[in-house]
Amino acid sequence: MLQMGSAITLCEFQREERRLATLEATGILDSEPEPAFDAITRLAAQYFRADTVLLGFADESRIWIKSYWGEAVRELPRIDSTFEMVLAEDGPVVVPDVSRCAETGRRALPLRRLCPASFASVPVRSREGEILGVLSVFACQPRRAMALDELRMLESLAEMVSAQLELRRIKRNCQCASVHALKPAKCAEAGWPTSDDLLRALEQRQFVLYYQPEVELVTHRIVGVEALIRWEHPERGLVCPADFIPFAEESGLILPLGDWGLAEACNQIQSWCSEDPGHSSLRVCVNLSARQFAREGLTDHVEALLQRAGVASRQLGLEMTESSLMPSNHIAVEVLGDLHRLGVSLLMDDFGTGYSSLNYLHSFPFDVLKIDRSFVSRMTQGEQPLQIVRTIIELARALGMDVVAEGIETREQYALLRKLGCRYGQGFLFSPPLPAQRMTECLRLPGRVLPGPEGAEALCN
Repeated sequence: MLQMGSAITLCEFQREERRLATLEATGILDSEPEPAFDAITRLAAQYFRADTVLLGFADESRIWIKSYWGEAVRELPRIDSTFEMVLAEDGPVVVPDVSRCAETGRRALPLRRLCPASFASVPVRSREGEILGVLSVFACQPRRAMALDELRMLESLAEMVSAQLELRRIKRNCQCASVHALKPAKCAEAGWPTSDDLLRALEQRQFVLYYQPEVELVTHRIVGVEALIRWEHPERGLVCPADFIPFAEESGLILPLGDWGLAEACNQIQSWCSEDPGHSSLRVCVNLSARQFAREGLTDHVEALLQRAGVASRQLGLEMTESSLMPSNHIAVEVLGDLHRLGVSLLMDDFGTGYSSLNYLHSFPFDVLKIDRSFVSRMTQGEQPLQIVRTIIELARALGMDVVAEGIETREQYALLRKLGCRYGQGFLFSPPLPAQRMTECLRLPGRVLPGPEGAEALCN
């Protein structure tokens, strides 16, 4: 039985118990390697020109390395480690020259064969704030003290690790919630729609595109629109995509439906540019399904549609989620490369809702990152959700990508995003998805500037 010599020791014991319980709840020590973590250590190594970067999580006695850059490491003793130093400081530890600090030099060499002459180590925390691990950067030569912005970048990368842990939890919760939420609807709508229903709707031109503006947050100027499909059913009224897209995917009709959507969007671009050549800077974004992305000849098909409509490739944006890229990374790299060379904009949609988003972000030539609405909606609920959004924005900025925040619904979310430096956004605070004619009226506003958050209600009427 552990003997407690003082109240402080008892507090430390209880804190460690909480930390270990949280660590066990994540399941991270028993998880398979995650490409997202490798993307983080690779980015850290490139940014800091480091000799070694380690990402590890500590149990009672060991530090388990989940990702590394440089020398391969699987586990390290916890005693006299950088993790112990970070835990004691409850924050970052930076040592520019180990040789000048006898105590640090004795305690901070978890990789003795590397003989690091300098290091920086920052905590990886749970959403409750418990320190579960560390992200450490090592160099073989002494270096100048790490500047504040450099330390902030290392902390941002550690926050991305924390975000990945949180995303795993969110994804499991969402999957459970979706199962329970969808069961009643599926029973109520059993047998509808059928393939014949979808084919009939295509033949009778019952599908339409609605357009939701993407605005520059500072000026409220419309810089692009996202095309969103709707089904104008003669009896059921306006049917949302969640009620028919899964059936289109299962039946294979998503391909003709997707082809129609791409062609319709290109034609709409041409129509807007004919009315006002100033709209040539406007980007219209279309969502690609997994089946569309996997189809052979996608780039040729997109190029043919652009030529037929007389539209410049830069005016078309293609949005895809992580799930559409997962089946084959090799094919995804090739297809995205071809589309990038064609000149269309590539957008990673629903960023952060999958396990490997960071890896895709680093490996593929995306131009724009769209922050998933689930993170935007939770920004005002605590520091951890806010940190996730802040870190995504900072990482995208470091990679030279634009960021669009989805699902902005409140002025508080809008103010926070502006404060974090997010440049673009979309959501009901500015405008709901609009029919083509209503969207055309918005584009006719002077300078394409929406009236601001207070004017969104008028657009709904």
